[in-house]
Amino acid sequence: MSDFAGMEDLLQDFLQEAGDLLSDVDNKLVDLERSPDDRRLLNDIFRGFHTIKGGAGFLNATELVTLCHLTESLFDKLRNAEMKLTASLMDTIMAATQSVRHMFGEIAQGTQPHAAPGELTVALRAMLEGRGASQDGGGMATPVAVADEGPDWHTLHAAVSGQNVAVPAVAASGTPAMTANAAVAAAAAVDLSKLQPHFPPEGRRSTDRPGAAVSGAPSGRRADEKAAAREATIRVDTTRLDQVLNLSGEIGLTKNRLTSLRADILAGRTDSETLQALDQAVSQLDLLVSDLQNSVMKTRMQPIGRLFQKYPRIARDLARQLGKDVELALIGEETEVDKTMIEDLADPLIHLIRNAVDHGVERPEERLLAGKPAKSVVRLEARQEGDHIVLIIADDGHGISPERIRAKAVEKNIISEEEANTLDDRQSLNLIFLPGFSTMAQASAVSGRGVGMDVVKTNIQKLNGAIEIRSEPGKGSVFIISLPLTLAILPVLLVLLGEQPFALPLSMVREILPIDHQRMQEVGGKETLVVRGEILPVIALSRLLGWPQLQQPEYGVLMQTAERSFILAVDNFAGRDDAVIKALDDFRPRGVAGVTTLSNGQIVLILDMKELLADLATHTDRDLRNTPARALEFFS
Repeated sequence: MSDFAGMEDLLQDFLQEAGDLLSDVDNKLVDLERSPDDRRLLNDIFRGFHTIKGGAGFLNATELVTLCHLTESLFDKLRNAEMKLTASLMDTIMAATQSVRHMFGEIAQGTQPHAAPGELTVALRAMLEGRGASQDGGGMATPVAVADEGPDWHTLHAAVSGQNVAVPAVAASGTPAMTANAAVAAAAAVDLSKLQPHFPPEGRRSTDRPGAAVSGAPSGRRADEKAAAREATIRVDTTRLDQVLNLSGEIGLTKNRLTSLRADILAGRTDSETLQALDQAVSQLDLLVSDLQNSVMKTRMQPIGRLFQKYPRIARDLARQLGKDVELALIGEETEVDKTMIEDLADPLIHLIRNAVDHGVERPEERLLAGKPAKSVVRLEARQEGDHIVLIIADDGHGISPERIRAKAVEKNIISEEEANTLDDRQSLNLIFLPGFSTMAQASAVSGRGVGMDVVKTNIQKLNGAIEIRSEPGKGSVFIISLPLTLAILPVLLVLLGEQPFALPLSMVREILPIDHQRMQEVGGKETLVVRGEILPVIALSRLLGWPQLQQPEYGVLMQTAERSFILAVDNFAGRDDAVIKALDDFRPRGVAGVTTLSNGQIVLILDMKELLADLATHTDRDLRNTPARALEFFS
C-alpha cells in the first residue's frame, strides 16, 4: 500500500513542480560555480530548496525536509556572506541535490524516502558549523582528492561504473574537526552511480570487448535495465487550447451548414446557387480542418530547453571527474520540438556531450600549450530551418583526424586497407558510427566500448533524422543532427509496383530519374548506373519485397541513407503526400514502418527502407557465405 494514500493528486503536483525546481537549481549551481558571489543566484537557489522543503512537509516526507533544511541553511549563510563558496562545499551541495533527486524517485514509487547517506549529512553539518569549509575556494576546482596521498581511483571507478562503493566508517562526533578533504570524501562517498538519474549508468559490462562488433542494433542499456516510463502528461499553453476550441466551434457551424445543404439537394434543389454554397462550405471545412490539424500538432510541441536543462550539471560533473574546465553553452532553448522526439533525443545527446567532454576537449594545461584558453566550450544549439529542426553539438577541442580514424578501422579489421584508401575525409569520419569502433586503446568507465556513437546514429535514424560530422584537427568538431518537426505526419513519395502503391519517406529521396537499361552496367555482380560521375547500385523494389518482377522498372528513385546512396527501381509514381502514420501495434511485418490512407480510401504501406536493405544484405550474405565479408560493401 502506498505511504501517500489519499494524497495522489497532491503527490503528482509536488513531483512535477519540485522536479522542475530541482532541475532549475542544478543549472543555477553550475552558473554559481562560475560566479560564486552572485547574490541573485544564491537567493534563487535558497528559495528553490525552501519551496521543495515546504512541499515535502505537506507530504510528511521528514527525511527530505531534513536534507533540504540543511542545504537551505548553507545557502542562507552564503547569501549573508557568513561563508565562502569553495570547491569542497560545492561538491557537497551537488551530492545533496542528487540525494534529493533520489528521494523524489522513492516518493514516486509511493514510499517515504530513506534518510540521506550518513556521510553526506555529516559533511553538511560540519560545513554549517564551519569545520569543513575551507577558504581556498574560487575559480575552477581541481579533481576531488579523497585523501592526502591522492585520489582513491578504485573507489571512484567503482562508483561511476555503478558498483557498490565501500564507505569508510565515520569518525565519532568527539573526534577533531573534519578537514576539507575529509568533508569532500564524505560527500564523494555518496553513490555516484545516481549522479545521472535520467540516463543509465555506462560502466563497462563484463561481456564487452573494445572494438568487438556488436550484433543487432545496440540499445546502449543493459538487458536487465527497464526502459524509463514515458511521461503521460504534457504542459500546453492555454492560448493553444483556446485556439483548438474555437476551431472546433467553427467546424461545428460548417457541419451544420453542410447538413442544411444536403437536405436541400435531397429535396431536389440543385440550382447553381445551392451548388455554389456547397462548394464554399466544403472549401471552408477543408481550411478549418487543416488549421485544426496544425493547432493540435502545436499542442504536442514543447521547448527543447526542457531537455537541454539536464545537461549543464552532467557536463560539469564529468569535467570535474576528468580534471577539465568545460562550459556547456546552451543556445535556442525556446525552439519547439515534438514531445515524443524530445524523449527519444535524450540518449543520443548525452552520448555526444559525454564524448565532447571526454574525447573532444583537452585538459587546461594542454590547451594553454596549444595557445587556447584554459576553459573549453561545448556548444549545444537548436534551431528551426524550414520544416526541420537542426541540433548542433560543437566543441573547440583537438578535432578528429580522418587519417587516424582510417588507421584505427584497418587495425580493428573493420575495413580493409584497400577500402580505407578509397575513402574521403567525410566517409572516414562516418566510420565512428560503425558498431564496435572506438579510437581508445582501453575502455574506461566513461567511454571506449565502441557502441556509443552507433547508438547515436541508430536512435537518430529511428526519428527519421540524419547526423553529419564536421571536424578540423586542432580546431574542434561539430555534430549536426537534422530532424523532422514532428513524427505524427510524414512527407512521403508514392511509388507503384504494378498497380500497388507504396510510400517512401521523402527525407531519403534525393531525386527521381528515368532508367536507361542500355546504360546499366554490372559491377561485382550488381547492377549499377553512373549518375554525375557517381557509381550507384540499382535495386529493384520488387527484389526488396520478394515479389516477382513482371516488367522492367522504368524509373529510379535516388535515395540516400546515412552511409550510402542507391537507386530504387520502381514501375511508376503516384505523387507526393503528407501521410498520417498509423502504427501496426499488434502485427508489424519487417520492412514496414506503418500504414496510411489515401484520399480515395486505399491503404498504403509506408516502407522502412533501412530494415528492407538490412534484410537484403542478410539474404545476400547467406547466398555468398563463401565470399569474405567487407564492411563497406553495399551488400555484404
